[in-house]
Amino acid sequence: MKIAFTERIDQFQKVQQCTIHSLHKDTSFLDNAKPITSDEFIERRDRLAAALHASGADAFVLEPGYTFQYYGNISQTDWEPWEPEERPFLMIVEPFQKSSREIIAKTSFLAPHFEEGRVRMLGIPAREKHLDIIIWEEHWNPYKTLKDKLYPGDDERVVMVDEEMRDYIVRGLSQNGFKTVGLNAEVDAVRQTKTPAEIELLRAVNTGTVEAVRAMRPCLEPGLTEDQVTAILDNAMLSVGFSLFFDIVLFEENAALPHGGFVTGGKVLTYDSMVLIDVGAHYLGYSSDICRSFFIDRPSKRKSLFSHPLHQQKLDVWDIVLRAQAAARKQFKPNNTAASVDIAARDVITDAGYGELFSHRVGHGIGIKAHESPYLNKGNTHTILKAGMTFTDEPGVYITNKFGVRHEDIYLIREDGEAENLSGGEAKGPWEP
Repeated sequence: MKIAFTERIDQFQKVQQCTIHSLHKDTSFLDNAKPITSDEFIERRDRLAAALHASGADAFVLEPGYTFQYYGNISQTDWEPWEPEERPFLMIVEPFQKSSREIIAKTSFLAPHFEEGRVRMLGIPAREKHLDIIIWEEHWNPYKTLKDKLYPGDDERVVMVDEEMRDYIVRGLSQNGFKTVGLNAEVDAVRQTKTPAEIELLRAVNTGTVEAVRAMRPCLEPGLTEDQVTAILDNAMLSVGFSLFFDIVLFEENAALPHGGFVTGGKVLTYDSMVLIDVGAHYLGYSSDICRSFFIDRPSKRKSLFSHPLHQQKLDVWDIVLRAQAAARKQFKPNNTAASVDIAARDVITDAGYGELFSHRVGHGIGIKAHESPYLNKGNTHTILKAGMTFTDEPGVYITNKFGVRHEDIYLIREDGEAENLSGGEAKGPWEP
C-alpha cells in the first residue's frame, strides 16, 4: 500500500511539473493585459451619470461588490474580507450637468465615522483630490443622514440600485426619503459594453485558462483522479499569476450533470474517459469561464477502441456540440437578439436527436463577473446585441449514466464581421481541445 501511495504521489508530481513547464513555454497571452487606469474608472462613472440622467434617476447607490469594483475598484473582500458588514458603506453616483451637452458624475460616499480613515486609504479613483465622505455615528440613522446631507427637504429622490444591493439597505433607503428603483437597460448597458482595456484583460485571462488546459492534457495519465486533475490545473493557473475562482473536473458519467453532482472527485481517469473541465480564474479583476471536453493520449502500442459503440457515440456528440457552438457564434452580430444565439445552437443539437439533453442556456455575458447580463436563452427576445459586448458560447449534451460534452469559448461582438474569439481559438478535435 505504501508503494502504491508513493507511486501515485510521484505520478501527480510528474504530471504537475509537465503541465507547468508546458504552459510556461509561451505566456504571451499576458503581454497586452494592463490594470484598468484611474481615468477609466472616472470615465465609467461619467457614462453611468449620463445613463442616469437619461433615465430620470437622481443617483445610483451601490455597496462593495462586483458593481462597486467596476465603478470604484473595490470588491467586497477588499472592504470586508470575512463577510459583508451590517454597517452600510455606500458609493453614491449622481449626474451633474457640467454644460448643456455634458453630464459628469458627482461621486460621494456614506461611511461610519470610525471607518473614514480606512475609506480614504482604499485608493478609490476620483476626479477630486479628496473623497467626499458623508459620515454617520453609530447612534445615527445612516440613511436619514445621507438624505439630509445630499437632498435636504421633504422631496422624495429616485435612486437606482442593482441586484447586488442587500434588501435591508434598500429598505433603509426607501423608509428615509428615497424612492428605490431597479437597474434599467440603459444603465446596465454601461457595464455590458467593454472598453479596449477590458477586452485585453478578458483575452488574457480566458486565453490563459484555455492554454493551461491545453498544456495539461498531453501530460495526463490513467490513474489520476478528478481531484488530482483539479489540483494540477489550479497550480498551473496560479503559476502564471491567476487567482483561483472555480474548477470543475468531471470524468464520464459524472459529467452527465453539467456541473457535476455532490459526490465527485474520486473517479479515476482511463484512456477511454471523456473528460469535461469547466474552469474560471481571475486576473487583474477580470474573469475567465471556459470549458473543454477531451480524451487523453493513448500509447501507440494500445489497440484503439474506436469501434466500440459508446466510444463512437462520444465522438459523434463531441462533433455535434462543436457544430452547435459554431452556429451560435455566427449569430453574434449587432442587432440580433440574445435569443437568436441560443436558438441557433439548440437547432443543431435538436436536429441531431439530442435536443432534450441540452438542458441549459447557451451562454451569458462575462466581464469582472463570470456571469453577467445579458443572458443568452431562447426566451430573451428583448435584448438586442451590440458591438463591444462579450459572451460565453457553451452548448452541451449530457447523457445520463454515460458522459457529457460541453465546449465553451468567449466571444467579442464586433461592429463588422464575425465575432472575435477571446479565448485562444475553438477546440479542433477530441484530442485537441
